[in-house]
Amino acid sequence: MANAPVQRMSQLMAKTLRDDPADAEVLSHKLLVRAGYVRRTAAGIWSWLPLGKKVLSNVERIVREEMDTIGAQEVTLPALLPREPYEATGRWDEYGAELFRLQDRKGGDYLLGPTHEEIFTLLVKDQCSSYKDLPVILYQIQNKFRDEARPRAGILRGREFLMKDSYSFDTEDEGLARSYALHREAYRRVFERLGLDYRIVAATAGAMGGSKSEEFLAPAQAGEDTFADCPNCDFAANTEAVSYPLAPVDGSGVAAAEEIPTPDTPTIETLAASLGVPASATLKNLLVKVDGEIVAVGVPGDREVDMGKVEDHFAPAAVEMVTETDFAERADLVRGYVGPQGLEKVRYVADPRVAPGTAWITGANKEGMHAKNVVAGRDFEVEEYVDVVVVEEGDPCPRCGTGLTLDRAIEIGHIFQLGRKYADALKLDVLGQNGKPVRVTMGSYGIGVSRAVAALAEQTADEKGLCWPAEVAPADVHVVAAGKALQTELALEVSDKLAAAGLRVLVDDRAGVSPGVKFTDAELMGVPKILVAGRRSGEGVVELKDRRTGEREELTVDEALARLTA
Repeated sequence: MANAPVQRMSQLMAKTLRDDPADAEVLSHKLLVRAGYVRRTAAGIWSWLPLGKKVLSNVERIVREEMDTIGAQEVTLPALLPREPYEATGRWDEYGAELFRLQDRKGGDYLLGPTHEEIFTLLVKDQCSSYKDLPVILYQIQNKFRDEARPRAGILRGREFLMKDSYSFDTEDEGLARSYALHREAYRRVFERLGLDYRIVAATAGAMGGSKSEEFLAPAQAGEDTFADCPNCDFAANTEAVSYPLAPVDGSGVAAAEEIPTPDTPTIETLAASLGVPASATLKNLLVKVDGEIVAVGVPGDREVDMGKVEDHFAPAAVEMVTETDFAERADLVRGYVGPQGLEKVRYVADPRVAPGTAWITGANKEGMHAKNVVAGRDFEVEEYVDVVVVEEGDPCPRCGTGLTLDRAIEIGHIFQLGRKYADALKLDVLGQNGKPVRVTMGSYGIGVSRAVAALAEQTADEKGLCWPAEVAPADVHVVAAGKALQTELALEVSDKLAAAGLRVLVDDRAGVSPGVKFTDAELMGVPKILVAGRRSGEGVVELKDRRTGEREELTVDEALARLTA
């Protein structure tokens, strides 16, 4: 294979910026724009410039190599997709406003693909008719589209993004488990090769459906996910997936429920202060509407309701908060004084902490009145128990009881055992060994390719700029001509020799740019090795600097070549 040509910065489309973009909130957004890797086209839509495209392509290459290693076959499916398959699975409506919908000139409905379970299912239905055709794993690396309400954080949360999505098809659950395990190990290799610090955590399936689900998270303050980690055992989970068993207690000794006057106490804080009790002794009842039906959600008064968990539980139904109009239409619902006892025409769900036998102070469904000694299972019934509280630092580990630690992270991968949800909806069968139809079982597996670039920037950057791991960097060596003709001549000569030895070389040969600006740009761009042709160029001596450690040493040109090509 021919050696890559030397990339000269005098010809490179990469305009660096001294200041952060005004709309940038997170480190990766600031640095990728400042270093000339990406530029904003519109809200949530980004253009990849030459250096950024090189990094993106390197991530793609690693993902592709590891997928090929497990026997997956690459295809390319359209991004413009018909409505009918998504309507058959219910996701045309379930996706809601996040789905980009459009019509052709004849009025036909289409969408821009957010994920491709339906289309891959139909492809296998067309191509595979016998158990002998399975198992098969198919994948693609393709732009996806989601109409984010508030695209933010640069390429971390865009409306168009590059993703690797793969799908496994097996005739039995044991085969699905094997395909899932293959992907899990392939993902470990991908993220280790990328140089990412990551955690594998239990996750919820959400709108994807299925049984088992795990996320690959890259710890970073810019992350939108929060995960819980146990310092004592191997438990780790997205906080949305942390759940606790129901633990009933003996409430037989609790006195009868009793109403007590509590004027001007419509909040947990005012109630606890008025009665001189901790907020944990009170029962908070949040009212929401689920597809228009009012549902009460009960949690201890010292805990917050995680609306994401509530929405996930009731999906695909729409969940919204009750309004003043709803209270006006229901005289039995008294704002600030709602209690589960005596509620009519209201479903009541509660967190497992509101277990049978537990006693509470809660609203009496009358203005200025609460009730004490209200016992779950005696004075009111819980229709369904759902983990809905916001997980907090120090909450007990569901497995061993040790206090959990919490951390922010970026989701870089997600794997699902889908089972037969999509095969059932689209009637994907093959003939089994006995000649009878067998319903296929599926897995779905995603890696955020463009998001991985941002995650790497978040984890590896320092105060000077980007600092790429070698395998994804846009070049192996950044050669800087720190002076005039003599230094530039030596820099170009060394660059040609390095390229001839098989290294990818970026050389700063810009005329009229000061050495200080060139040094600053080299550190901002983050290539692993920086080679400077400076004041001792006339002696054939250059300076080699390690971008990550800052270590530097003066070497002859031959020594530098030997060191870099070793």
